[in-house]
Amino acid sequence: MPKQLFLYKILSLFLFVCCFSAHSQIVRKRTTLLMGGRFDISIAAKDSLTAEQNIDEVIAEITRIENLISDWKPDSQVSQINQNAGIEPVKVDREVFELTQRAIKLSKITNGGFDVSFAAMDRIWKFDGSMTEMPSAEAIKKSVEKVGYQNIILDSVKSTIFLKLKGMKIGFGALGEGYATDKCRAMMIAKGIKAGIINGSGDMSTWGKQPNGQPWKIGITNPFKPEKVLAVVPLNQGAVTTSGSYEKFVVFNGKRYSHIINPATGYPATGLCSVTVFGPNAETANGLSTSLMVLGKTQGLLLLQKFPEYSCLMITDNGKMIKSKNFAYNL
Repeated sequence: MPKQLFLYKILSLFLFVCCFSAHSQIVRKRTTLLMGGRFDISIAAKDSLTAEQNIDEVIAEITRIENLISDWKPDSQVSQINQNAGIEPVKVDREVFELTQRAIKLSKITNGGFDVSFAAMDRIWKFDGSMTEMPSAEAIKKSVEKVGYQNIILDSVKSTIFLKLKGMKIGFGALGEGYATDKCRAMMIAKGIKAGIINGSGDMSTWGKQPNGQPWKIGITNPFKPEKVLAVVPLNQGAVTTSGSYEKFVVFNGKRYSHIINPATGYPATGLCSVTVFGPNAETANGLSTSLMVLGKTQGLLLLQKFPEYSCLMITDNGKMIKSKNFAYNL
């Protein structure tokens, strides 16, 4: 899903200023392709070599996670689970088991607004301009017949995962990217690295402050003018993710249909074109931003009340901004 978050900072200028301060840390940034998407990794350290070495460690950790959970890598544990759907349980590392456990819990609490088994859905909706009419109700119903977190069987004692139906699949997608950013942030904090940002395709985990003592500044894209910033918010230690339909959507009979599909019904989300969620970790924030897009304004805000540490900014299809009651940022 498209994620339009970026560092609202001219890092080249910022680095130039810091490198000439004898008592400040410096920031190094690297962009790379991991987990099928773009990762921007910024680390503050006492010198360039230390920063670059820590970026190497972050990349190695993300690669390790990718090799465990990417459903497009045939030898990953998640692919093994999918290959054995309807056949037999698969023993997995505890890390994969617990990530799946959390994803199922989120699937339950959102009543399927998020569903980790969404990977099995038939891709009958096209958002590349080629679709000229809506799929039939029958085709839409059939497209999600193998989607259903209720058919995922976990055995905690044996650490196995079993998909009951042949053709079922699980996939972590952007949720996995959020998990990876959180894991790497925790790893860097444990090492004593005081500040940084790990941005996995817009699933962003931050900690500490810039070397000048200011919070990191995060820009949220205007969904109707993607080249412009809608708002800039300071972030010290936390996470932020955005789910949006402003890049991929179709319009039938004057109604806008998002590329984000409701896993329970097979129909695209409508009503909202962007949801940004702030909170302690990117894994949960990502699952919530997707779920809020699917559930819509009213049900989405009710869901968010179950997660008091998280807040959101919604933008409707007609451009109206809606903030959760606990949204703490001035826009």
